Amino acid sequence: MMDETEFWEIVDSTREAADGDAEDHADLLVERLLQLEPDAVLDFARHFESRYNRAYRWDLWGAAWVLLDGADDDAFDFFRCWLIGQGREIFEGALHDPDDLAELLDDFDAEVDGDAEDLGYAADEAYEQLTGAELPDLGLPPQPKEPLGTLLDLEDEEALRERFFRLWERFRA
Repeated sequence: MMDETEFWEIVDSTREAADGDAEDHADLLVERLLQLEPDAVLDFARHFESRYNRAYRWDLWGAAWVLLDGADDDAFDFFRCWLIGQGREIFEGALHDPDDLAELLDDFDAEVDGDAEDLGYAADEAYEQLTGAELPDLGLPPQPKEPLGTLLDLEDEEALRERFFRLWERFRA
């Protein structure tokens, strides 16, 4: 049974080897997962999916909107994959207060950062290569129909500037 520490070690080691490139990170993650037993890949997938669902929150969507200068449903999905890919400290810090990303992130370039769709498919790809079968149902509760927390008007720049003051000052001003 893979624990949380092992999950984050795999995420961190593959991100560091990829030197921050999201596509390389996904490729290296698949390679790393292929070294595991199929049950361990399932464990990894459960850890990833549970964090992905935990990050389905209005305040994180607002932070993504500020960082990316707009984020539709798909962009927010890919942002949540990217956020997990940044490792435990940044992920948990962002969940504690998304505006803390202003201090947690060394840099952010909306052209290359914030989109790691392929990370979300790494476990599926590895499992399929290992077993020849699709990743089974992980037995986790589904993502909520609506993001958790207080609804944000993502089109209201003034409200976003007030709520995510530090992010706005650092990455949008």
